[in-house]
Amino acid sequence: MRIAIDAMGGDHAPESIIEGAVSASKEAARGTTLVLVGKEKQIKAHLSRYNSASRSIEIVNASETITMDDAPVAAVRKKTDSSIVRIIDLLKERQVEAAFSAGNTGAVVAAAKLKLRTLLGVERPALATILPNLKGLSVLVDAGANSDCKPQHLLQFAIMGHVYARNILRKNNPSIGLMNIGEEASKGNGLTREVFKLLEQKKFNFLGNIEGLDVFNGKVDVIICDGFVGNVIIKVSESVAFALQQIFKEEICKRPLAKLGSLLIKPALKALIKKTDCAEYGGAPLLGINGVCIIGHGNSSPRAIQNGIKMAEEFVDHRINDHIAQEINC
Repeated sequence: MRIAIDAMGGDHAPESIIEGAVSASKEAARGTTLVLVGKEKQIKAHLSRYNSASRSIEIVNASETITMDDAPVAAVRKKTDSSIVRIIDLLKERQVEAAFSAGNTGAVVAAAKLKLRTLLGVERPALATILPNLKGLSVLVDAGANSDCKPQHLLQFAIMGHVYARNILRKNNPSIGLMNIGEEASKGNGLTREVFKLLEQKKFNFLGNIEGLDVFNGKVDVIICDGFVGNVIIKVSESVAFALQQIFKEEICKRPLAKLGSLLIKPALKALIKKTDCAEYGGAPLLGINGVCIIGHGNSSPRAIQNGIKMAEEFVDHRINDHIAQEINC
């Protein structure tokens, strides 16, 4: 297996990307090759810090970089030798089986849609994000690829989320919930009411509408919404998790006895932080695209990069795209 990695994408590139790739290469299955794409001199300089001679790591030069401030579609069309465009080109040319980037999300989505197209029967690709909950893990689709959707698009998101939960999260009969402002079928806007009708007709384990308070209680395995709502949910969740950690630290520092008590609960706190850390889940796969494409968070740590690459391996090994195409067109 060969996986192309955007070495120049992300807030801490190329250092974090390369460190994460080196760590991933240690755990990768035999025969897996990681292809670092970006400015060759910079990559070689950082790679030289690691004893990577015995690992399967290759470098493909890309002279340009798409920044987080670039307009996605314009940048993809103008910067044809950027690391983002090159990893998608490698995927299109079947020189690699998967691609990973922690760079400009809009640019990665635009490049994938323009060059790879979607799987047969899929009208819009969607980002799938893992969320921890009180009962384990759930997946939210769409996390930001589509801000304006039609009912048919959300129905396809549900199908793709069902495949993801069944094959990656190992849910035998994934439960599906439609994000809304109330549980009643009559609640919501025209879009959600129409989607509700479509989901009722499918042979899914559809539990109906769910509300914001259900996101983390484990009520459903798959949360369906448009990318506008999904992205807001993700960003607010990250903000709340960070704020609570900071408030907790500040309050402990104000109280000497609390400092002592924190030592006793330190293992539990570490477990909590790990479970709510997005780095543990690697990235968000772009479901429905004709190729395996994983998109990492812009501030991804080396650990997040490592897990993102591992996720790419899992998607290839489990033939997720084949399963999606089969379910969409059945």
